[in-house]
Amino acid sequence: MKLSSEQRDQFERDGYLFFPGLFSREETSLLTGAVPELYARREVFNVREKDSDAVRTNFAAHLYSVPFAKLARHPRMIDPVRELFDEDVYMHQFKINGKMAFEGDVWQWHQDYGTWLNDDLMPTERAMNVAIFLDDVNEYNGPLMFIRGSHKRGVVDAKHDVSTTSYPLWTIDHDLVRQLVQRAGGKNGGIASPKGPAGSMILFHSCLVHASSSNLSPWDRVSVYLSLCTISNHIRRFKRPEYIAHRDFSPIMTLPDDCLVKDYAVDLPWKDGMPQSALRTSTEELKVAA
Repeated sequence: MKLSSEQRDQFERDGYLFFPGLFSREETSLLTGAVPELYARREVFNVREKDSDAVRTNFAAHLYSVPFAKLARHPRMIDPVRELFDEDVYMHQFKINGKMAFEGDVWQWHQDYGTWLNDDLMPTERAMNVAIFLDDVNEYNGPLMFIRGSHKRGVVDAKHDVSTTSYPLWTIDHDLVRQLVQRAGGKNGGIASPKGPAGSMILFHSCLVHASSSNLSPWDRVSVYLSLCTISNHIRRFKRPEYIAHRDFSPIMTLPDDCLVKDYAVDLPWKDGMPQSALRTSTEELKVAA
């Protein structure tokens, strides 16, 4: 999937691209059907909501689930990022976020690169997220909200919030959010919130400020996020466990475009269980050859 010059310009201006219905219902249903079994596992890689048993985030499914291992190598998700960076990418993080009906909690205003810098020592913002909707996303079930063009500010001040939800996050204070929204157009388009059918895809810059509200609707809003980082920009510290911040910096080799609906062999290194080494952490900085 090659980006047009108009799409490149839009990404530079707004910090994100939206592709409604990019994946077919057949492709999406194969992924959706695999989620309940993953969410049912009582494993450390399933982070549950603060006040309920609903899964907030499932990590690293591409290492133990065939459908998601295929998605992690899908050219529609990998090629646009590789094109924008003009460099091979590796999987920094893979997660299935479950904003479940009535129980899905907020994601506070934040930049993803803020966390990757502060926790993982990722050198620069040459990384981004690609997300696919596994459910239809509407204005009621907690859609993502982006502050248009906020990626141009680079890294902004953030505080480590470890109490609001069950997952710690480097969050941005309300005054700065107000300023960024006002500069982006205020009530006239300062905040964008892409909505669309299951199978839609969003690609967004790692410095784009974003958030989502709680899901009080009767409809689930499950999405898959591939956090892709350029090979030369790999993380320099293993402060977080490997199931959250990956340590394999090998370039992603894509599969054919029909990989979700056809049989292709994929490696599942954690199919027999997550290794204990994936829980080890270190605050020391990696020695990187000049």
